Amino acid sequence: MGTIIRAAITGTGSYLPGKILTNADLEKMVETSDEWITTRTGVKERRQAAPNEAASDLGAEAARRALKQAKALPEEIDCLIVATISGDMPFPATACFIQHLIGAKNAAAFDISAACSGYIYALNIAKSFIETKTYKKVLVVAVDVLSRITDWSDRGTCVLFGDGAGAAVLEPTKDENGIISVYIGSDGSATDLLKLPGGGSRLPVSAETLKNRDHYIKMSGNEIFKLAVTAMINSAQQAMEMAHLKCEDIKLLIPHQANIRIIEATAKRLKLPVERIFVNIQKYGNMSGATTAIGLDEAFREGRIKKGDYVELVAFGAGLTWGAAVIKWGI
Repeated sequence: MGTIIRAAITGTGSYLPGKILTNADLEKMVETSDEWITTRTGVKERRQAAPNEAASDLGAEAARRALKQAKALPEEIDCLIVATISGDMPFPATACFIQHLIGAKNAAAFDISAACSGYIYALNIAKSFIETKTYKKVLVVAVDVLSRITDWSDRGTCVLFGDGAGAAVLEPTKDENGIISVYIGSDGSATDLLKLPGGGSRLPVSAETLKNRDHYIKMSGNEIFKLAVTAMINSAQQAMEMAHLKCEDIKLLIPHQANIRIIEATAKRLKLPVERIFVNIQKYGNMSGATTAIGLDEAFREGRIKKGDYVELVAFGAGLTWGAAVIKWGI
């Protein structure tokens, strides 16, 4: 048998826009309160991109920070994968804009759309590329500028979302570190529960779609909540089983930051103590696929995970999509 090659994360990075939108700010925009938002979501504040900042600008900065930590040059990247649902434009891919901005001139570049599960889906693709020796250095970026597609008159959704970007460099390793397992899944029968209806081939831009506010996020919150808890728990368990691990082996669980009650319900069912759950929803809200990417970067930089630790990412999003990844940390 040949030596097993694993995909290891050799650098992480994240970028948050400077503007902070607090619950007090939202109280002046819609009929809501800090108490209502905090109790039901866990969000205290979120970041907003500047008017001149697009998804590629946020993603490029996160990418530069990940490259710096990995001690990798942009031209060494041979594949760039961007997970986003709010890219610069429908086409070309936001990955192509980021490729140009950071100077990754030798990289194949493309986007994937898996909503809040996007970072985990992208890691799985990168893992496959590296394990099959298709590419040697893969840069994964998860970025969303959800403030541009949020209806700021809809108090049910506008309190939830924020902007941000996270990135990771993946390279082959022959030691025990790296991505051990990834589990992903989807249920297309539930596409109606969380969507951006307007602007595509089904509902192209028209006076009617503008009037109906179809170019903003639409969400059925209660239905999403029930499905999210089940999918997050199942995904986390499946990825652990694939890695031949148990909950007690996981040093830190980094769940998608959609709602504090979903996070708490998932932790309770998995019987994980609070100190082994990473939470930053209070600072940033839901940034779609970027939440797990930023969470991983922050957890590492805060010393919450160290070399040899098992860390697990788990997410759930529109599609419906879900996924989990178990990583043996190697930095």
